Amino acid sequence: MQRAPFMNVLLIRLRLIGDVVFTTPIPKALKRAFPGARVSYLVEEAAAPVVANNPNIDEVIVVPHARGMHRPLDDLKLALRLRRRRFDIVIDLHGGPRSSWITLVSGARQRIGYEVKGRAWMYSRRVPRARELRARHSVVNQWDLLEAIEGWPGDTPDRERDPVDMPADPRADRAIAQRLEDAGIRPDDELILAHVSAGNPFRRWPEPAFTEVIATLAGESQRRKIIVSSGPSDHEAARRIAAGARHALGKDGHRIVEFGEFNLSELRSLIARSRLFIGGDTGPLHIAATTATPVVGLYGPTLPARSAPWRSRSIPAEALEVTGLPCRPCEQRICEPGDFRCLTTLRPADVISAAHRALQWTA
Repeated sequence: MQRAPFMNVLLIRLRLIGDVVFTTPIPKALKRAFPGARVSYLVEEAAAPVVANNPNIDEVIVVPHARGMHRPLDDLKLALRLRRRRFDIVIDLHGGPRSSWITLVSGARQRIGYEVKGRAWMYSRRVPRARELRARHSVVNQWDLLEAIEGWPGDTPDRERDPVDMPADPRADRAIAQRLEDAGIRPDDELILAHVSAGNPFRRWPEPAFTEVIATLAGESQRRKIIVSSGPSDHEAARRIAAGARHALGKDGHRIVEFGEFNLSELRSLIARSRLFIGGDTGPLHIAATTATPVVGLYGPTLPARSAPWRSRSIPAEALEVTGLPCRPCEQRICEPGDFRCLTTLRPADVISAAHRALQWTA
């Protein structure tokens, strides 16, 4: 039997956490298609925990997110480092100015990226990318780049075989177990995690709506505890939501748990221990998709068809959206109606009903 030639592959995906999550089926597919391939992954620090423990990635290269005068020097050092590695294939899963330049200077013979105006010349193989926001999942869009590899066997993405992946971090698991115990949450409590923030106002559901959902769900069972989480910029909003839910619950307000900050690996561990995750179309929802925890996703300007959890269909993933709006989906630069109606008209009662359906599931 002829031995498959060695292949040294670099994947590049900069910036956002959710976008990195969508690429995690690709290393597994590469190993399956090209046994013995060595797969490296270049990522920025904020999203590095997503791929840090992936068994199909041999090396994670963390690129500095430098600004100003430091950026050119850092990028030059990175370019020299990558050229010394002699990659056979570099796949730019991002398509931005920085990632396309890094792809070019890598010196790889096969440099694969999207057909983007002004940057396509940096690639040796280009893949068309539609300008409009299509109802096509991001995992499938990324997979198009694999099909440009010489010798690609025609593999297609499958939710059951190729789910998004972020393996558990044992240290994070131990840390979360201790913090739950310190917070008075018992192993038999029914834990729900509600992530109430988003990176921009286009994906941020109104605070009163979150307060109503959290208070209602927490009030339904003595065993139920709800942790309200947020990004660093939304701590005050999370505190207001938690305080409002506690006020509505009165003597049962202790079911809303103050938990403080946690890192990405701890977030994944916390979601995996929960019976339900509720949140908008942001990084934490996509982290939730790497677990077997049911999800209720709130989609404003974005489409579930593009970013709903990519995993086994047997695990509940409820997608709430307001259909029939001519301005949806949008590029999230300006709200044409001015009132963010794709989110403000999403009813708490519908989210509560979706949560009830998801909570009925047992693995």
